[in-house]
Amino acid sequence: MKIPKYQMIQDELRQQIINGKFENGDRFYTELELREIYKVSSITVIRAMNELVKDGYLVRQQGKGTFVSRSRKGKLVGFSDIELFPLKNDSVTVLSIEKGNDPDYIKKLELGKNDYYYKIVRLRKDDKQPYIYQQSYIPARYILNPNKPLSHYNSIYKRFREDFNIHMSEEPFVETNEVSLPTPKHIASALKLKPSEPSIKQIKLTNRSNSAEILEYIESYKHWKYFKFEITANEQ
Repeated sequence: MKIPKYQMIQDELRQQIINGKFENGDRFYTELELREIYKVSSITVIRAMNELVKDGYLVRQQGKGTFVSRSRKGKLVGFSDIELFPLKNDSVTVLSIEKGNDPDYIKKLELGKNDYYYKIVRLRKDDKQPYIYQQSYIPARYILNPNKPLSHYNSIYKRFREDFNIHMSEEPFVETNEVSLPTPKHIASALKLKPSEPSIKQIKLTNRSNSAEILEYIESYKHWKYFKFEITANEQ
């Protein structure tokens, strides 16, 4: 699928802002500067900038120009899922990828009844200990090569980035966590959990920031020994 030029420019400019090329309140590029940088029409530049304004990255001041928002993407509360082991030992195995049309997941992804998704099942390990069993449901349009070797989907976010220029870590999402006891038998077996041991069920839904389209729905089961989080509030 060909990515629209305005969207590529929008994503690149947003990345520049996030990476600190501009400070909050700085004057941003002019329309003329962007036309010369990207060799595109005014229409393309204006559409890219309009999306950044809509997303809260830029503000326009009549008669003065365009500026990086002083309040962009502020977070009063931060949630950190703390890893309890050296990441150098982390590994991922893709167990399966299959096309599906289950009405429950079609509804969660807000797809049409005749649409399809791909379910990708992965097992993440710390050295030899499995600690996350993950089931990702992705709209079929975002899976370009379902017949590739399973390892092609070790990192789904890498596929989004390389295939569609979508940086999933920057897209808005909602995640919930709850204790699961008992854990479904096949998942408990994969995580090497005893019947008396719980897992943490994590549900995550990610949207496309400029369209509200749902990009993924994930059901993860995390071994209880590897679940720890930190909450911070009102940090400046």
